[in-house]
Parts: sequence; C-alpha cells; structure tokens
Amino acid sequence: MMFIIYFILLLIIPLWAQSKVKSAYRKYSQVQASSGYTGAQVARKILDDNGLYDVRVEETRGTLTDHYDPRSKVVRLSTDNFHGTSVAGSAVAAHEVGHAIQDQQEYAFLRFRSALVPVASFGSNVSFFFILAGIIMGLSNMLLLGIVFMAAAVVFQLVTLPVEFDASNRAMSQMVSSGIIRNEEERETKKVLNAAALTYVAAAVVAVLELLRFVLMFIGMNDD
Repeated sequence: MMFIIYFILLLIIPLWAQSKVKSAYRKYSQVQASSGYTGAQVARKILDDNGLYDVRVEETRGTLTDHYDPRSKVVRLSTDNFHGTSVAGSAVAAHEVGHAIQDQQEYAFLRFRSALVPVASFGSNVSFFFILAGIIMGLSNMLLLGIVFMAAAVVFQLVTLPVEFDASNRAMSQMVSSGIIRNEEERETKKVLNAAALTYVAAAVVAVLELLRFVLMFIGMNDD
C-alpha cells in the first residue's frame, strides 16, 4: 500500500504542478498588459536598464520554451511571449531576464548550478543503470554507486530552486521599478511567476522522494 501511495504521489505531484502553470499562463495570456509592451520589448527594456546591451533577445519555437542561454548571452522567448502583449508574456520575459542579471552579477547559486550541469547530467544518465543492476544482482555496492550518481542530479534540482525564485523576485522588482506593470497588475504577475516556480518545486520533491526510496532500499539490503 505504501508503494502504491508513493507511486501515485510521483505521478500526481508533477501533473498538478504542470496543470497550475498551464492554467495560470492560459488565464493571464488573455489579460493585456497596460504598458502595451511585447515580451521582447519588456526583455529589451529591462536588459538595457541594467546595462546588458550585449545580451540579445531572440524568438524560439514552441510554447513555454523560454530560457536564458548564458553561453551565448541570449534571452530566448517563445513565439507567443515574444510577440504578445499579455501579462503572462511580460512576466515570463522578465523572469528570463532575471537570469541574465544573475549571470551579470555572478549570482552564487547560478554559478554553482552551472558547475553542476555536467556532473548532474552524467549522474542522471547512468544512475538507474547502476541502481537496477544492483537490485537485480543483489549488489549493495553497485546500488550505492547508483545512489551517489542520483544524488548529484538531486543536488542540481535543489540548487535550481533558489536560482528560479531569485529570478522571479528580480523580475517583479524590475517590472515595478521600470513602470512596466501598474499596482493592480502586480498580483496577476505574481500568480504567473509563482505557478511557474511550482514546477521546479515539484521536480525537486519528486527527485528527493526517488532518492530516499533507493536509500531505504540500500539500508534494507544491508540489514538482510
């Protein structure tokens, strides 16, 4: 019964977070920002206000594929957000610029996360191989090695949380100080940003639960 509850949680938590994001984004994509700025204009204004003239703003395909690329110094916005003038589009654009500002100011958690990328990527790719092999063959040392690799990926998920929350805080601050949003729009903007943050929280919770399950399995294997 506990395992059934566990797997239900692993399924429900990400789906719930995704539904919250899509619901908030869909709702506030229909609300026009009073500034009349497109997402691209919001991003460009905040970048220029912070002296980030070398950071480009580009359009990218897809929905909610928005991101900041620190290697190329580019803020990429999905088509709807790049051209649209909605509250949701403005919030997403400002959030991605928040990452560019973090990069400029050498925000510690962003640097740490960037350093973890190769380790976390390798860990997530090979961890289940060692874990599965350890379980099937009853080799606790191999299971432990898989847990260590998985832990690297989990640390990456946890470090992502302060990076994303800080970017959202910077986004709100910049949008208010730049006059991009008015007082009555702050609540709507926060709802979009908070909903987006839920996906990272959900991913971290699921990752920790997965790691905990295998740690308990390892302990049980050694107790036997």
